[in-house]
Amino acid sequence: MKKIYVEGEINNVRVGMCQINLSDTLIDADSDNILKKNNPVVVYDTSGPYGDSAFRADFSEGLPRIRESWYTRRKDIVFNPHNNSDVTNRSFFSAKEGKCITQMYYAKKRMITPEMEYVAIRENQQIEALGLKSYITPDFVRKEIASGRAVIPANINHLELEPMVIGSRFLVKINSNITTDKVFSKNDAEKVRLNCCFGADTLMDISRERLPALSRRYLVRNSPVPVGTPPLYHALAMVEGRIKDLSWDVYRSALIEQLMQGVDFVSVHAAMKRKHLKMTTHRLTGIVSSAGRILAEWMNIHKEENFLNTHFPEICELAGAYDAVISLGSGLRPGSIYDSNDKVQYAELAEMRELVEIAWKHYVQVMAEGPGHIPMNKIELYMKEYRYICRGIPFFSPGMLTSDLAVGHEHIAAAIGGAQMAWHGASLIGGLKSQVGIVNADRMRADLLSYRIAAHSADLAKGHPGAQVRDNAFSKAKQENRESDWTKLSLNAFMNQ
Repeated sequence: MKKIYVEGEINNVRVGMCQINLSDTLIDADSDNILKKNNPVVVYDTSGPYGDSAFRADFSEGLPRIRESWYTRRKDIVFNPHNNSDVTNRSFFSAKEGKCITQMYYAKKRMITPEMEYVAIRENQQIEALGLKSYITPDFVRKEIASGRAVIPANINHLELEPMVIGSRFLVKINSNITTDKVFSKNDAEKVRLNCCFGADTLMDISRERLPALSRRYLVRNSPVPVGTPPLYHALAMVEGRIKDLSWDVYRSALIEQLMQGVDFVSVHAAMKRKHLKMTTHRLTGIVSSAGRILAEWMNIHKEENFLNTHFPEICELAGAYDAVISLGSGLRPGSIYDSNDKVQYAELAEMRELVEIAWKHYVQVMAEGPGHIPMNKIELYMKEYRYICRGIPFFSPGMLTSDLAVGHEHIAAAIGGAQMAWHGASLIGGLKSQVGIVNADRMRADLLSYRIAAHSADLAKGHPGAQVRDNAFSKAKQENRESDWTKLSLNAFMNQ
């Protein structure tokens, strides 16, 4: 296996992928050994520079800023010099006043951005060289972004990012939850590296403590994949955990800080409203979402509507200034099979439609989250309702379980559900547990491998262009007893970084 780079034809992009070189097939023809060449297989690669043997990582320096040159000549972005309050002393980009800079805005203007071309090349995995056709062109990516059916999480301050796309017509992606220390350490950098090398397409930082600007900035600078957060946790830490002291102003400050740091997508639990709280009393497990519990207590204390809902247009304006994706969090997701697909879950889902419309008015990319615990027989119905209500926006299914009983093996139950969710249209799966403390590479590997199998199974079922190329090469190698080849082609082979 070796790292290869493919140049773009429209923009100045250089896309990294992994090429698996295969040995020749030995054909015995009248006792003469005849060799038949097997074409190499090119596969999607989330490892970034970490997968390049020539790269030497230094977490204090971060990864190469491959996107920086894309912005130097843009007239709709302003370059802000660092100020003394930013301990990283690093400048940052933001939209010029009165300008819209989001991928959706450009897509609707029929402009193919570097990010759009980049993800088109990544998704196709060079299958054209094998004589196969693909519908995924840069213009197809543009149309999917314009329609809202896909998103590219790519904050303009995450210059180290290798752009990727989330949408039902593309490869199913995998999220991994992480937490970091107050001071970003080598242990945290190793978490990031292993997650990316093991196949995580996105990282969700769910740290509960208030991280110094330097710590999250280091996290972003060392990640070649998009980084997401729930800003509500940061806001709560800013008021030292006192829920009654939360406010829109506190949340706004936390959100701006994270957007300036380069966070690519933010989980915003704005569809949960005060009228929903009484509807949860019949539940067996009540409100299980951490963000949901925080907001429920805040609404009960203040007797006011969820400030994330009332201030959602302002959240869109802030996210749009940095081209961050808004992920509509599910604060009322069910925490047990008994509560699955109940009236309160659908009531929250119904509120998301209006939020999608508001986001699109601001040309902000948006996706939705859910559905929590759900048995297999209810998945198709839920996804059908979701697609109709939320107008087909990308769906993020973080750590859903098809059974409550998989103690110690939740990743298996989540992978079973994730595969079926993805088959019915979910675009991003995974994120069951966070990795706390010292790196446990074996556990991380097992979790991500289960999701990778689920994602690839769904890609095969969906008929994604080229999805079966690797399976066919694997089976051919097995049949011809080329052990070194089928070993390299297995999904497990990418878990030995």
